[in-house]
Amino acid sequence: MNEIARLIENSSLGAELSDEEAKTLGALMSERELADGEFLFNEGTSDDSLHVVLMGKLEVVKRTAGGDLASLAVLRDGELVGELSFVDGAPHTVSLRALCETHVVSLSREAFEGIVDSNPQLVYKVMRAVARSAHRIMHRMNTEFVELSNYIFKQHGRY
Repeated sequence: MNEIARLIENSSLGAELSDEEAKTLGALMSERELADGEFLFNEGTSDDSLHVVLMGKLEVVKRTAGGDLASLAVLRDGELVGELSFVDGAPHTVSLRALCETHVVSLSREAFEGIVDSNPQLVYKVMRAVARSAHRIMHRMNTEFVELSNYIFKQHGRY
């Protein structure tokens, strides 16, 4: 098994994949090394790709009205990035900046759609991983919203 396939298996994308499926997916993906401070993508752009952080850290940042960058989250090894833009092609609503040397692999939507007919089970497993990732993000955002509301409105004795 090649190195990319092994790393994919250890990510949230590869949780359900067999060795053969990881190899197939790995062959469709491109590698990228990001230097500390380099952006994977910028807010407002669209690359139609699903990215997997293999090693390193990516900071999710959003430009504020004053022009500064606000840090929203930090993504670590094995996490998926760009899921919604990958699915619907919409521009990214945030930017991603490497916090250290970071290794990512990317799957373009065009390459992914090329295996829909030949490998539907693999496509299904990848889309399940994308849905799980989006669900985790929504859960985290909902939890943070409730905590912030409790703090602002001093409700439920937790502030």
